[in-house]
Amino acid sequence: MSATSGRGPTATQRGRRAANAIGLQGRSSLAIVLVSLVGLIAFGWPLIAAPGSGIAHSGDAPLIFAAVLPLLLAVVLAEISEGGLDVKAIAMLGVLSAMGAALRPLGGGTAGVETVFVLIVLGGRVFGPGFGFVLGSTTLFGSALLTGGVGPWLPFQMIAASWVGLGAGLLPRARGRVEIVLLAAYGALAGLLYGLALNFSFWPFTVGADTELSYAAGAPVLDNLHRFLVFAVTTSLGWDLMRAATTAVLVLLAGHAVLGALRRAHRRAAFEAPVVFDAPAASTPRPIDDGAPDPGIATQGRQPARP
Repeated sequence: MSATSGRGPTATQRGRRAANAIGLQGRSSLAIVLVSLVGLIAFGWPLIAAPGSGIAHSGDAPLIFAAVLPLLLAVVLAEISEGGLDVKAIAMLGVLSAMGAALRPLGGGTAGVETVFVLIVLGGRVFGPGFGFVLGSTTLFGSALLTGGVGPWLPFQMIAASWVGLGAGLLPRARGRVEIVLLAAYGALAGLLYGLALNFSFWPFTVGADTELSYAAGAPVLDNLHRFLVFAVTTSLGWDLMRAATTAVLVLLAGHAVLGALRRAHRRAAFEAPVVFDAPAASTPRPIDDGAPDPGIATQGRQPARP
């Protein structure tokens, strides 16, 4: 058995970034874009809802989108698997998802401390944007099962975490300290945006009507955005800042070691090297031993038999 005709990587291959664990083909990329668009609508529908519309006054809107998002995520998983989700990638995804699910209860969201995003950011960085997208959703789903956090909010958490892993895989190339600082800054920004996205998912139903923080159906977009930002600053900014700080500090402290371990696992998995089975060499049949001397065997140094 050999990989790519048994030859080592070429200079071009060595100079390129390591191949992604999940290859994104045309349909897979399109599926992620479509799901992300639906996710944006699921989070930001209050900005486009018309006054007097049923969805603007209905508390069932999050449940509707919560039912749609898992189906769309399933489509993405199917498309990505068609693009290259092999056994090695599935095994790596299962290991990292389980580790991330186990890390989340360590913080438990207490005062905004979140430890789960570190592995999502670093995993997306090493294994690529497609892997990061799936890792974000599976990690949050596994941690919800582990901690009993299953509810209508879970699909929103999954899609937001998927965006975190996707963005980590799309960051520009860097190495050494520059890469660690880049990932720490991205982790802090992703922690803030994650909190804002989740706030948007329940903001219209949390604050009562006729207040400065309330959602006003049909109001101008800038007006509702102002109300939302005031709501986010006064209710959850401290939690979001703590999540951002926790992610950044953990990346700075453990990023180098974790990236090294993940990249060694990536090289050993050899996602970029397709396995090719060589045809067995043709073997010549051995002659039947009838007791007669083989004329092809040298007899030098032997004494002839006496009569």
